[in-house]
Amino acid sequence: MVVDTGNGTCGPIIEEIMEKIGADYQLLYKEPDGNFPNHLPDPTVLKHITKLIETVKNGDFNCGIGLDGDGDRIGVLDENGEIVWGDVLLAIYAERVLKEKPGAKIIFEVKCSKGLIERIEELGGTPLMYKTGHSLIKAKMKEENAPLAGEMSGHIFFADRYHGYDDALYASLRLLEILSEDGKLSDYAKKVPKYFSTPEIRIETTDEKKFYVVEQLKKYFKESYNVIDIDGVRVDFPDGWGLIRSSNTQPVLVLRFEAKTEKRLEEIR
Repeated sequence: MVVDTGNGTCGPIIEEIMEKIGADYQLLYKEPDGNFPNHLPDPTVLKHITKLIETVKNGDFNCGIGLDGDGDRIGVLDENGEIVWGDVLLAIYAERVLKEKPGAKIIFEVKCSKGLIERIEELGGTPLMYKTGHSLIKAKMKEENAPLAGEMSGHIFFADRYHGYDDALYASLRLLEILSEDGKLSDYAKKVPKYFSTPEIRIETTDEKKFYVVEQLKKYFKESYNVIDIDGVRVDFPDGWGLIRSSNTQPVLVLRFEAKTEKRLEEIR
């Protein structure tokens, strides 16, 4: 495996862990440096994982892992250097967790794919959608006594054999545990039903306007469509969905769209 810590805090720790478990690994940018001379330690942004992608594609690795600056978010590449997005990664973890805890609730945020929902149901679990925000997800996980939760941003929470918080180092080890037994990461990812989606679209506005827009759209769409409104407005269709929500921290509207085909994706947009 290759791990890119982006000169964040995790380099020395992950190195010690890998040595102790006898892993075959390579580290990128392991020395902590708050100036971040190579790239920002955000493994969910493509421009910050280009070196990781290149290294995986040019080597013989089972996976690539990116860790954020303070070690609570994980980004993952399969053995081909393809990105395994947060919702797909959560589905991969859910497969193992649900074998040990059949029927358990798996919690995820409103930006996650229908494919995740379908995969959890296929595995016999109970999918539970909730608000975006790692503190909110963590609290909901405790309330529901759920063994696993996660977000697109790479916050993954384990409470089956761990303490219920987002520890990217631990999430890395759980992924290695899965891969050490059998199968390629790309094969696990293919088990999640395929949907086409947009990246997260961000529209700058004001705090006052962002809430007003969401409320007006909620009223409009509820008249004719199936709407999930736990966090913004997610208009649900049999073959896709569209989401608009207010950012928790910025004067920004966040949009995302998904559908079974590219043609249908454009129609929903």
